[in-house]
Amino acid sequence: MKHFLSAFLLLFTISAARAQDYYNVLKYGAKNDSTKLSTAAIAKAIDAAAKAGGGTIYFPAGRYLTGPIRLKSNITIEVGAGAIIYFSNNFDDYLPMVPSRYEGIDVTSFSPLFYAYKAENITIKGRGIIDGQGKKWWDYAEGQSRKSQDSKWQQEFKRLNANIIRPDEQGGVIDRAFLRPPFIQPMFCKNVLIEGITIRNSPFWTVNPEFCENVTITGVTINNPKSPNTDGINPESCRYVHISNCHISVGDDCITIKSGKDAAGRKMNMPAENYTITNCTMLSGHGGVVIGSEMSGGVKKITISNCIFDGTDRGIRIKTARGRGGVVEDIRVDNIVMKNIREQMIVLDMQYAKSTPEPVSERTPRFRNIHFSNITAEGNQAGLLNGLSEMPIENVTFSNCNFDAKQGFTVKEARNIAFHNVEVNTTIGPSVRAENVQQIWLDGIRSARPVAATSLLELNNTVDAFVYNCFPAAGTETFLTLKGANTRNIGLQNNNLKYVKIPVSQAADVKERVVGP
Repeated sequence: MKHFLSAFLLLFTISAARAQDYYNVLKYGAKNDSTKLSTAAIAKAIDAAAKAGGGTIYFPAGRYLTGPIRLKSNITIEVGAGAIIYFSNNFDDYLPMVPSRYEGIDVTSFSPLFYAYKAENITIKGRGIIDGQGKKWWDYAEGQSRKSQDSKWQQEFKRLNANIIRPDEQGGVIDRAFLRPPFIQPMFCKNVLIEGITIRNSPFWTVNPEFCENVTITGVTINNPKSPNTDGINPESCRYVHISNCHISVGDDCITIKSGKDAAGRKMNMPAENYTITNCTMLSGHGGVVIGSEMSGGVKKITISNCIFDGTDRGIRIKTARGRGGVVEDIRVDNIVMKNIREQMIVLDMQYAKSTPEPVSERTPRFRNIHFSNITAEGNQAGLLNGLSEMPIENVTFSNCNFDAKQGFTVKEARNIAFHNVEVNTTIGPSVRAENVQQIWLDGIRSARPVAATSLLELNNTVDAFVYNCFPAAGTETFLTLKGANTRNIGLQNNNLKYVKIPVSQAADVKERVVGP
């Protein structure tokens, strides 16, 4: 019995050690002086590890040149300190084309640089650098592919994608048929970890899990220069996503949550759900954290906390348009600092693409149950909430926030909106302006720097508003301005208006007389 146990333990130890085996790519023929394309050698190392049940593909210090790397189940890619992996910019190296997703449309296209399909327990980690050498991709996509669609790559794309579901709106990059590959795109995978790595010069979206479950992205640095559509982290139609401790500066949005575009996204019907985003810093980018506009499969149960945005065009941006369909709901944003925001600090825009009202259908998107708290922000405009006349934004709250902005909040086509203990300091216009809104609570709204000849609050065609617990600062000329023939049921209570010259200003078309402290 003793000998049997010893033998069992020895066998277990050997098996565990083999599962932890390192496969040094140099031993499989890779070169770390970038003199030789190492695609085949890396694939050989991955095959050897997969045959043994899994292992770590290790890149020691040096400079490597490779084409796409395809991960299999139980494979870890470890890029050691001092190692740089340069991905080839020869487009032919990314053939044959593989199943992929591009801006929410399911296609067959160039292989992503790191690719996995229906794999489990995959990892990319290390203290090294991976470089996508994206400039040639950017230049071709923005230049030659706009002039002509007859290259061999475009002809192959058209052959393989004759029956794809096209987006509802016509034209665009799908018609040009030259789709740059994402940098890292696992598809239909489980247990994905991306940790510690530095990523730069992505041809297209950088970290783009699709239809994956249990994804962790932590301690990652992404640096893309000014470049087209080089978003940072875009988990699309995934479940259980954890993004933390990342530093991102890119050519488009820093972190974006998506779930497919228009009819193609509705057909797949796979929402993005159960995401946590925390402890990240974001610099250059069109948006800090963005949801949409491709959200046709739905986005729900998302928390964003403890992040800093410094220099992004927008802070939190949720965007969609008629034709998308899908629901964005149950979103929590807390403990955020925003500085040097060039456009809006918070955007909920359902008219990202301009269109005319239409009957409610599966094409109609919805935003509801979205809550912001404990935000300090400085920039151009505090916020824009812009719903649809046929589908207003619903149930949005702002609590314990401070905004320093050129312009305040504009709230249009919305219902059940609340501001609690929010300071909005502007240089032009009111702190909060509402138009075509039903049910709005304005509780403890204030500005420390009143604007001459401007009211603190403005309600236009607003129904059922309750304004209370406000104490406008000295120098406030008008507390509340009411406009629009549909404005009614406006209640004021428990406001201290001792420093205000005009408590309530009503336009001639407002039918109800409003008075009160």
